[in-house]
Amino acid sequence: MGPIDTLIKKLVIRLSRTGFVQSAIAEGADLRAFRRRPDLRVISGVTAIAFSYAIGWPLIAILGIAAVHYRNASIVVVGGPVAYGLSHLVFLLGMYLAGAKYSRIFLRWAVCRGMTLLMVRYRLPLPTPSLPDVAVVAGHDEHGGYHGADASLPVPSFCQSCSCGQKEDHGKG
Repeated sequence: MGPIDTLIKKLVIRLSRTGFVQSAIAEGADLRAFRRRPDLRVISGVTAIAFSYAIGWPLIAILGIAAVHYRNASIVVVGGPVAYGLSHLVFLLGMYLAGAKYSRIFLRWAVCRGMTLLMVRYRLPLPTPSLPDVAVVAGHDEHGGYHGADASLPVPSFCQSCSCGQKEDHGKG
């Protein structure tokens, strides 16, 4: 193993110890959320992001060609930063509209896939999912005694459709 491989292996080991990487691999992060039909806001956000790429460097290249054709460098000197700034603002608008939810889902999937491949390549152990002790979660000890909150109090129902850990109403109402 060469010095570069050793450096990469150390980096992979260090990254594999982070909670984000461990949870992404242990939970088997996938792209199931992308199977649902996105709403209009997400579609317009992704469209704005795609449009920002179309008005970014291609527009600057066109301005450069125009500057050469008209023999006027100020076209690209002034128009280039304006076009780049405009494309950046459109990109930020698209990210705002699309939301961070899908970005996080994709990032977790990419980290899970990439780190799994790197850990297999460098023969490193994959993190295993840590399951909580059922008795502790249920509030019982080993002898059947209850140590949780008052049993007469209602237990809030949690959202089954997502792993957000929030109440069913998600704070609305």
